[in-house]
Amino acid sequence: MEPSRKTNIRSSTIHVEFSTLWTCWHWSCHWLQVLLLISRTTMRLLVVEDEPDLLAGLTVALRREGYSVDTAAEGEEGLYKAVHTEYDAIILDIMLPVMDGWEILRRLRQKRTTPVLMLTARDRSADRVRGLDAGADDYLTKPFDTPELLARLRSLIRRSLHHPQSDLSIGEVSIQLTARTVTRLGKPVTLTAREYVVLEFLALHRGELVTRTALYDHLFDENESTLSNILDVHIFNLRKKLGPNFILTRRGHGYIIE
Repeated sequence: MEPSRKTNIRSSTIHVEFSTLWTCWHWSCHWLQVLLLISRTTMRLLVVEDEPDLLAGLTVALRREGYSVDTAAEGEEGLYKAVHTEYDAIILDIMLPVMDGWEILRRLRQKRTTPVLMLTARDRSADRVRGLDAGADDYLTKPFDTPELLARLRSLIRRSLHHPQSDLSIGEVSIQLTARTVTRLGKPVTLTAREYVVLEFLALHRGELVTRTALYDHLFDENESTLSNILDVHIFNLRKKLGPNFILTRRGHGYIIE
């Protein structure tokens, strides 16, 4: 073979191999992004707190537990988000700039029944009574124990959905809400973190039609972007693991567990 033809063939081969590697790298990055999004869990919370270190620490702790977390460092911003976004629960400080927690709670209760956990250094009995009477669902004083805060949040969310029990049974499927585990016919079912959250949200709303928009609102916080087919992937996987008719689709509307 002539030297020039050998050079052309070698160059073409290198170009093809480089193009293949580039394509593989590009798709690997894409699916890595998908997997990172899938691996997160969520119910959506709002934390209204003006102490930067505490706000940052709470946000990290809650996200580590799988919650999507929006934040506000002053009262007016906190009220706006609380009124205009559907949260599963709100953690609310009392001593805030611009508008204090009492006023936020008063105005919020005129429009929403979102569960509110007041988290504050004010530990007098009169303050606790005032908070609960004003519409707070729970009251925790600083300094606090993080596991207790998380347990109180789980309890608040269950009660707000009229499911005070920690276990749910739907046909041959059992969901342990506190442990975040699932069994089918008594055998453990392995779910990804986000598959579990989709299942839990639908199960807590059993008998209700849940729209895709509502699910997306609870899967992502204000700093995340959505991938259009991620919900379809979760539903498909849940049906494979729990039965093809466990989650029903209402075309053009959403999903339901009957």
